[in-house]
Amino acid sequence: MSRRRVSLRQELPLLIWLLFVWGALWQDFSPGNLLFGALVAVVVARLFYLPPVELGGRFNVLRAIVFAGIFLAKVVAASWQVLYLAVARGPKVISAVVAVPLRSHSDLLVTATGHVISLIPGSLVVEVDRSTSTLYIHGINVRNAEDAARLRKDVRDTEAGLIRIMGTKDELSALNQEAAA
Repeated sequence: MSRRRVSLRQELPLLIWLLFVWGALWQDFSPGNLLFGALVAVVVARLFYLPPVELGGRFNVLRAIVFAGIFLAKVVAASWQVLYLAVARGPKVISAVVAVPLRSHSDLLVTATGHVISLIPGSLVVEVDRSTSTLYIHGINVRNAEDAARLRKDVRDTEAGLIRIMGTKDELSALNQEAAA
């Protein structure tokens, strides 16, 4: 597979991240280890094809803080719900896999949405259809069509929050038009 040459400046965030991961995995941030890790990072970035991650060019810190608070509240509430279901209902809990088409086709936003949803207890991304930006979510306590619609709405609300934080201007304007309609 041929790869368009990317400048070292464009790959710098990836290289820094790889260098940080290298040091963390070895639990050694000494200059010698980091120098060798930098060499490994450059070799990995130059030899192996990595699709470029296109950033939207914007990041809203205030929205990120609000999103983090909402996320933590959802984690706490879902933890209590899973505890209740495990203790009170046990093996009688019904689960389902629900397809959720997303608005964004950005790999970054699809991945971020999937990770946020998977971190909330009781839901897990089991498949991603990249061509259609569809997440297939295993949801606990999904008994009927209304529960499936609620799960879809929760996932799309999470995606909307991420678009407000770091989506492109086009995605943000489409989201605002959808909300106004």
